[in-house]
Amino acid sequence: MSTSSLNTDLSQTPNNQTFSVTPGEPPEDDAVAFENPHYDELGIARLAGWKDRSIMLLAIVGPFLGLLVALGYCWTTGWFSWPFLVLLVGAWVVSGMGVTIGFHRLLTHGSFETYRPIRAFLMFCGALSVEGSPLLWCAVHRRHHALSDHPGDPHSPHLHGEGLWNAIKGFWYGHCGWLLTHAWSSPDLKRYVPDLMQEKLLVAVDRMYYLWVITSLAIPTGIGYLITGTWQGAVMGLLWGGLVRIFLGHHITWSINSVCHIFGGRPYRTTDRSTNNLICALLGFGEGWHNNHHAFPTSARHGLAWWQLDTSWLVILTMKKLGLAWNVKVPSQRALEQRRVQ
Repeated sequence: MSTSSLNTDLSQTPNNQTFSVTPGEPPEDDAVAFENPHYDELGIARLAGWKDRSIMLLAIVGPFLGLLVALGYCWTTGWFSWPFLVLLVGAWVVSGMGVTIGFHRLLTHGSFETYRPIRAFLMFCGALSVEGSPLLWCAVHRRHHALSDHPGDPHSPHLHGEGLWNAIKGFWYGHCGWLLTHAWSSPDLKRYVPDLMQEKLLVAVDRMYYLWVITSLAIPTGIGYLITGTWQGAVMGLLWGGLVRIFLGHHITWSINSVCHIFGGRPYRTTDRSTNNLICALLGFGEGWHNNHHAFPTSARHGLAWWQLDTSWLVILTMKKLGLAWNVKVPSQRALEQRRVQ
């Protein structure tokens, strides 16, 4: 159980299966965007069918409406009490790190290994974020790395052309507009996550995704009732621990796709326009060190400088010290220097 130095060959997937392309360079069959019927001539995904769009619109708008109701409730009744603030933050941390540690660093990039029960627990926590099932999430993210800011990238904000209006459209598309397209509804699982599709436990969790969505709302509702013993408390639990928490988690994650490809620094050479953004890093449990991540995608540590706080990495490091994680990948000092912008 030792920490391994990062292999700088970015074309390898977690289980040493070739990932079809070096991340950042379009594969031959997607290099010309109009050859893919799900993408237009600019490499932007076309709108999905009405059923898929309706589901995603509910996922986008529903938590926002929940936020408005929660704020209105506070306006009419006053402070909503500390227990519900603790519920909001606790649920946000658990579900958010389920995404950053579980979906992202463990499943998508194989940045470390852990025991099956812990792996299953992280999958469950990630599913509670209501950001999509594990297989779908990982497939979309691997495609993003394969085509980052090139035609066919699921959520690049840089494919809409020049000018202010196109920049605004690109930002909206990269933030959440892409969720209404085939980039989300047609993730091509067999191509991008063939290794993960061999895991029976992961496939089982994936198939029960909508059960986890209901659970994500039911748990805080039940806790709210236990706190107060009233139906008003149950509603408060649903609003703050459920819908408001989902709203915050969604927009923090989506900001990694939009903000962290526009605003911030680029200390390492990559073939895309990924950036490091301090605010996104603090809110996103270290995910906002996005340029670092694109330079070294299989690294379990995204905050590569001593001052770059990466709470997801601190959890993984703690797991390693406790013997709960091993084969933890981090870039060597030599790899860092080779990629650093001079």
